[in-house]
Amino acid sequence: MASTTDIVIPPDQSEGTTHQVGQWLKQVGDAVRKDEPLVEIITDKVTVELAAPADGVLLEILKQPGEELAVSDVLGRIGTAAPATGRTAEFVPPRPAPAAPSGEATELSPAVRRLIQERGLDAAAIRGSGRGGRITVQDVETHASRRDEPAGLALKGRLVPHSAMRRSIAEHMVRSMHTAPHVTAVFEADFSRVAAHREATPSAKPTYTAYLVRATVAALQAVPEANSRWHEQGLELFAECNIGVAVALEGGGLIVPVLHGAEQLELAETARRLQELTQRARAGKLEPREVQGGTFTISNHGVSGSLLAAPIVINQPQSAILGVGKLEQRVRVNPAGGFAARLMAYVTLTIDHRVLDGFQANAFLTRWVATIEQWS
Repeated sequence: MASTTDIVIPPDQSEGTTHQVGQWLKQVGDAVRKDEPLVEIITDKVTVELAAPADGVLLEILKQPGEELAVSDVLGRIGTAAPATGRTAEFVPPRPAPAAPSGEATELSPAVRRLIQERGLDAAAIRGSGRGGRITVQDVETHASRRDEPAGLALKGRLVPHSAMRRSIAEHMVRSMHTAPHVTAVFEADFSRVAAHREATPSAKPTYTAYLVRATVAALQAVPEANSRWHEQGLELFAECNIGVAVALEGGGLIVPVLHGAEQLELAETARRLQELTQRARAGKLEPREVQGGTFTISNHGVSGSLLAAPIVINQPQSAILGVGKLEQRVRVNPAGGFAARLMAYVTLTIDHRVLDGFQANAFLTRWVATIEQWS
């Protein structure tokens, strides 16, 4: 008697993310072993390999690469067959669907259907380039760009399809702007004492980002509302400071690994763990738990040359995000008179105005700047 096992996303890989099918690592008819990598799942934070839930044969692939997923969706099925006449029954893969005639709409994936509705297009007018004449996201984008081009304008640009990460980032940013009223406060910080401390460190020098994290912990403890989530019935405050640090990826896109329990760490351990997270992020080896559970985010945009970035879109469902600009020497007036070059940077705090007021934002930045400027 045959039995089947559904392939679904485990609950521990579903928190706070959107999901999309990446590459299938097995084909219909292939034998699989339990816990063997089966299919890639792309989220707005990380790409992970989903393991086979059982031994058997991959009977069905129900979700194709590029399709969006809900947590309860079944991606495919693994089956086993009871022995018949002393041997395992042979699996015969289904025949591929015949190619659809030109201009005829085939079965649409949820992502394609939604994009067609958003653009106000007729699916029957789009020529599918996928397997069996299936319409892909790129087919829709190409058709829309041709439709929207003004008559007589001979522009022939090159369409570069959005990656799953870029599309997820875009959706998250739009959702954040619609969800929270954003307000940004701007301060300036003198990093001269931090720079002196780094130079005096006998062993491996901590990165500047490690100092940013330590100052952020101090500010979060001074203004706990900044370390919270908004709910309609009240404000959820966190004692644990799980600080996400935005990391730009070489091929484009952004990911935010989370330094959990930062309030318990000293500077050296903060620097060590940050280095590990950053290396794993750029190598594409982060685990789902390493991008989940953040309570606050830092964007050190100054490392790429930006002096000031405001507003920075809040990483929902968090209540605030810190931005730190480029460190540069600026001339300042000494309290005792005269002028001196100081290592300065602009610092911004963008807040969810439902949660925090300007007074609290300024109190946060005041404590943050004091921690940096009085470093010893």
